[in-house]
Amino acid sequence: MKKLKNWDNQTWLSSKNYINQFNKFLNKRVKFNKNTKILDIGCGRANIISNLEKKYKFKEKPIGLDIIENKGIKKNIIFKKIDGYNYLKRKNEKYDLILLKQTIHFFSPSTLKALLDIAKKRLKIEGKILIFSLKTTNNKIPCFKKMKQKLDSSLKRDEKLFKIIKKKLKRTNESYFHFDVRISKQKYLKMVKSRYISCLLDLKNNEILAGISELKSKYKYQIKFTDTLKCISYRK
Repeated sequence: MKKLKNWDNQTWLSSKNYINQFNKFLNKRVKFNKNTKILDIGCGRANIISNLEKKYKFKEKPIGLDIIENKGIKKNIIFKKIDGYNYLKRKNEKYDLILLKQTIHFFSPSTLKALLDIAKKRLKIEGKILIFSLKTTNNKIPCFKKMKQKLDSSLKRDEKLFKIIKKKLKRTNESYFHFDVRISKQKYLKMVKSRYISCLLDLKNNEILAGISELKSKYKYQIKFTDTLKCISYRK
């Protein structure tokens, strides 16, 4: 599979409004202060933890991990080009928050199990693991037919991964983050062309172009929907 590069590049996920709302959601679940130590696994351009760093001025800068070093990674965090399991295996440091946002679908079941096992060991007392992934039922992401088939298949796999997470972490809570998206059709079509979501990565160019034509006829000038993430929370 090709690597996902544009999920947080000029999309609603990189907008100021989205980041502020998401971090308000985090703030209700984590008591941030200057001493909070954060690890973000699959950070992309690190928009989330960069925003938190600006607000709280942590004594230790948040650490963001990703297997892709994209252009535009925020400079006020510490970035490491490495996967979460190998980083945690090499480092014996402990964290108040380990964040996995829209990342689990890239893991095999065995890799996810190993990551969760070591992540629990790297939490401070009262530390939290927060795992976010797309809502798997009645998802509202705008899709063309082929894209929808791929997305539904991915979401079914996520359901199996959720079961692994709950079995491994045991004491978990579930909640949902909702963000109302208002985006021009033209901008959304550009996002589709840039393969902003993983279900588009393996489609052929002609399938992407056909899908864009389908979306053009399906929507008028603006696309409105609610982007919903399931959050699984574990506290040590």
